[in-house]
Amino acid sequence: MPLGIYISVPFCRTKCSYCNFASDVLSRAVFGRYVDRACEDIDNARQVAAAVGGELERAVDSIYLGGGTPTVLDEAQLERIFATVWRQFDLCPEAEITVECAPGTLTDDRLGSLLRCGVNRVSLGVQSFVDQEAAAVGRQHMRETVLADIARLRAAGITNVNIDLIAGLPHQTRESWEFSIAEAIATGAPHVSVYMLEVDEESRLGRELLAGGARYHAHFVPDEEAVSDFYLAACERLQSVGIAQYEISNFAREGFESRHNLKYWTRQPYYGFGVDAHSMLASIRAGDDCVRFASADSLETYMSGETKEQPMPVSRQAAVEESFFLGLRLNRGISLEKLSVKFGPDALGQARAEVVQLIEDGLMEQQGEFVSLTTRGRLLSNEVFERFILADEVAR
Repeated sequence: MPLGIYISVPFCRTKCSYCNFASDVLSRAVFGRYVDRACEDIDNARQVAAAVGGELERAVDSIYLGGGTPTVLDEAQLERIFATVWRQFDLCPEAEITVECAPGTLTDDRLGSLLRCGVNRVSLGVQSFVDQEAAAVGRQHMRETVLADIARLRAAGITNVNIDLIAGLPHQTRESWEFSIAEAIATGAPHVSVYMLEVDEESRLGRELLAGGARYHAHFVPDEEAVSDFYLAACERLQSVGIAQYEISNFAREGFESRHNLKYWTRQPYYGFGVDAHSMLASIRAGDDCVRFASADSLETYMSGETKEQPMPVSRQAAVEESFFLGLRLNRGISLEKLSVKFGPDALGQARAEVVQLIEDGLMEQQGEFVSLTTRGRLLSNEVFERFILADEVAR
């Protein structure tokens, strides 16, 4: 099965107040050293895969350059990363090649560089088409910037564009949220990602919300009920114009689903390079389904040359657990029949009982051999997934 490749670029022009990723604002002098280190990782991929007991395919059908903001790198640095990938792997025809961009970073030179690298999909971190909302969380672009970037991408031949939006930003109202959804639709972008604001201690805004403070406009953040309403309104509005929900946070016109992200949710092999990049490869060791491993999650540790973190072999029973909490993210759900064929009828064990209970609770539904989350189940998806993790612990 062809491999997916993810490359992390943990640099941004500014650090958004809601961001909980391993990214930061740093001097451009660091960029070159980081690219050196990431390219070294790519060159050493086969040795690392062998050491952790993973099977590494040479064929690649998806590449995702994420961040951070990859387009803060200069043209030579971007092209060097892709050249290193081409040297070590074989690109499949019609491969999906995605780069994340912050609106306003897509200069003519960088756009030309992306085209030379074969990029055919761009994900724009818009978050909101309302200038006040974007500014409140540290975004540096305005609505007109986004529209201009999309027009330039389309003129250059890149029509496969994703727009990221966040429900629950400070100052957001139902009216302003509906405006952002309408603007996303009006751009003609075939893919939209809708995320509900995360409240955790890994971001400045999250910490302030948990502390009940007012910094970072925290006192203007909508309540949980409003955020849920925004999310449901987006699902309905996007569906009405043919941008169908296919995953909890992702919506696309037919044929424009993110092939790279589908690898994560359907447990296909992928290899991550750079800070806090995760990998999953089929295991070459008897008794294990696959092996997972990750890079250091801090830039300092990663740049020191530290190798991959301790690999984690995934047993067949643990793979069943993963199949549930990853596959259930998809609207189509998962096939119990296919899981039984792949892992054996006895492997589903306690999970079958959980499915029955979750259906009774209105969080899941079944159509034929497929089980999937209901609308309410998608809102409470973390609680659903925890049930399968606990079921797996009982089974063991």
